[in-house]
Amino acid sequence: MSATRRLAVLKGGRSLERTISLRSGAHVQEALVRLGHEVLPIDAGPELVGELLACGADAAFIALHGRDGEDGTVQGLLEAVGMPYTGSGPAACMRATNKVLAKYLMLEAGIPTPAFHALRETSIKELGAAAAMASVQDDLGFPLVVKPASGGSALGVKFARSGEELPGALVGAFSYDRTVLIERYVKGRDLAVSVIDGEHGPQALPVVEAVPREEEFYDYESRYEIGMTTFLCPAQLPADTTARAQELAVEVYELLGCRGVARVDLMLAGDGGEPWVLETNVVPGMTETSLLPQAADAAGIGFEELVERILDSAFTPQRVAR
Repeated sequence: MSATRRLAVLKGGRSLERTISLRSGAHVQEALVRLGHEVLPIDAGPELVGELLACGADAAFIALHGRDGEDGTVQGLLEAVGMPYTGSGPAACMRATNKVLAKYLMLEAGIPTPAFHALRETSIKELGAAAAMASVQDDLGFPLVVKPASGGSALGVKFARSGEELPGALVGAFSYDRTVLIERYVKGRDLAVSVIDGEHGPQALPVVEAVPREEEFYDYESRYEIGMTTFLCPAQLPADTTARAQELAVEVYELLGCRGVARVDLMLAGDGGEPWVLETNVVPGMTETSLLPQAADAAGIGFEELVERILDSAFTPQRVAR
């Protein structure tokens, strides 16, 4: 266990994931208190920088999900005030949070990710991009997944089974972001691999499989409503499939330059198919139903040890992207 510290826990904020962030932050706070640290909870708002300057904390534990917490904003502010913080730096956060940029980086690195097209709202209004939809449909085929280019927790993710459903899916996704990702749907098993920094480099935790009980895909309600999803950890997979999913997660973690912890979401195509990387979350949920704590527990890492290991990242150098 590291030395006792005075720690600011950043949570809440302005994003649509505020409720989940408050739950993550509360869970982290309890663990830090049990570990003997002095905890200063901060609900990130207009007075955040002033509160950081006044609190005298040794470091900040970031439990902010979505806007500000994962896009590099808070990380940049913490660097400006000279306060160490947990997790990835501004550049890695920007790379991971921008799903379009992350997918282009994965393509360049040869990491399998579903085929996609990106569409800006302004290109429809000013450049006639709507006329390209027929070509997009021909290229990707149906069904399609339409998602905001930023954000998490499956917020704004829409499913289009036909050309008639695509406009509505686009409108729904555009209500969350001005850029959307239109992605080929991979039918299969929904997997997540969390990666944490270890003594000898990034360590992939056991694979978690999320099996929604009602919805056709893993949506916001399925993630956070107890009883909506069955979680299998470790996922019942062939050893080589597990190894491949974990290998890909570590590759993405290093490609984006993540530090401390991240969760990589994948789809396993069909029966015995290949894992496809979807996206990376640099501030994974820490609630009772979140996937990271489940994976850590399956690896023999209790919640308090997990929190302590993430805290240690505040005092280690940022990783350079591969």
